[in-house]
Amino acid sequence: MYEKEPVKIFVVEDDQAYTKFLQYVLSLNPDYEVSTFENGKTAIDSLYLKPNIITLDYTLPDMAGEDVLKEIQRVDPNIPVIIISAQEKIGTAVELLKSGAYDYIIKDEDTKDRLLNTINNARKNISLTKQIDHLRQEITEKYEFDNSIIGNSSALKKVFSLLEKAVKTNITVSITGETGTGKELAAKAIHYNSKRKKESFVAVNIAAIPKDLMESELFGYEKGAFTGANTRRIGKFEEAEGGTIFLDEIGEMDLNLQAKLLRVIQERELSRIGGNEVIKLDFRLIVATHRDLAQMVKDGAFREDLYYRLLGLPIHLPPLRERDRDIILLSKFFMEQFAKENDLSTLTLSHDAQTKLLGYPFPGNIRELKSIIELSAVMANNNEITADDITFNSLTKESNFLFEEMTLKDYTFKILRHYLDKYDNNVLQVADKLDIGKSTIYRYLKEMEEEAM
Repeated sequence: MYEKEPVKIFVVEDDQAYTKFLQYVLSLNPDYEVSTFENGKTAIDSLYLKPNIITLDYTLPDMAGEDVLKEIQRVDPNIPVIIISAQEKIGTAVELLKSGAYDYIIKDEDTKDRLLNTINNARKNISLTKQIDHLRQEITEKYEFDNSIIGNSSALKKVFSLLEKAVKTNITVSITGETGTGKELAAKAIHYNSKRKKESFVAVNIAAIPKDLMESELFGYEKGAFTGANTRRIGKFEEAEGGTIFLDEIGEMDLNLQAKLLRVIQERELSRIGGNEVIKLDFRLIVATHRDLAQMVKDGAFREDLYYRLLGLPIHLPPLRERDRDIILLSKFFMEQFAKENDLSTLTLSHDAQTKLLGYPFPGNIRELKSIIELSAVMANNNEITADDITFNSLTKESNFLFEEMTLKDYTFKILRHYLDKYDNNVLQVADKLDIGKSTIYRYLKEMEEEAM
């Protein structure tokens, strides 16, 4: 795809005979589009034509070769500049290469072969760079807010507003929400719409890494730091240099490690395990959790100073049950996606199926909805998903108590038990969530105990 595009080459050379020689050599390749310039200023003024490669004579009538190189790099640091000169001083060549020249070629009988070889190598790098840029553009488009986060409910519009604010600066972002609400997707949307989108997005699930491996995973280690450390390894923070590091389930981090994390965030530097070198860091931090960090601070399970460092711009992702007809929009999106991936005909969602979905609380949120829709697509007949095709699995049936027939008192007890389990029997917090008094909760608990006897 990229190889078919002509390679634009600027030849900057004041010797007319040598210019004709270079032009002839390069024009033998039909893929090369060659333009010649007698001085540095004319070449610099023509950089708007976006050359892919430049050959540059070290000695020009109007400017020194190193000055032309600097100006080219200022305009576009990605253009490979090949210095071609009769100057044979090793020191000059070394300095130019240090300054960013792609190669330094001496004018002699081997110039032709070496130039063609160097341009061929530069051309491969250009093709690879274009492919990488193309992939990055695809990723960026994929994670545009309207493409990656589907819905138009009022609850989601508030999220969009905060996401737009998040991409404008490097402020730390803390994303909260129940499991399955799309916290990592939101983090990626922030990164790929920010100024750091061309750099790495490094995601770390704190809950998935054993506590004794967490420090080395995040901060890296030197060879010989401990038994089994046979080579140096950089950590996730170094991998995210210039980009974004996303720490998911930050509430699961061990208290002892929280102190080191706080220092890295504050100082923007770290030392690998077993090493003394101080490594400066440039990263954007996004964290996420389904837990109540403020309550964890009160309980002594999370450092207060780290909590305030991480808070930054808080973004809460609403559960699916609070997003109204977003459930239907997402269902149709997952239907289309599943049909496309499995070469199925276009599927539709019947009215009774929509009603059934809208009446379900989705404790597993978007992740659960996707699973339900994919199973329904498999079970459907005649390219239509009906209510009978939709199955809520056994784990979610228990939470979906609105479909059960119970007395009002039983419903009340079940709701209370659900909230007490969710908030670790914190009566004060449950009272706040349900907007009732603590004494009411204790009275219900007493009644529940009496009925259980």
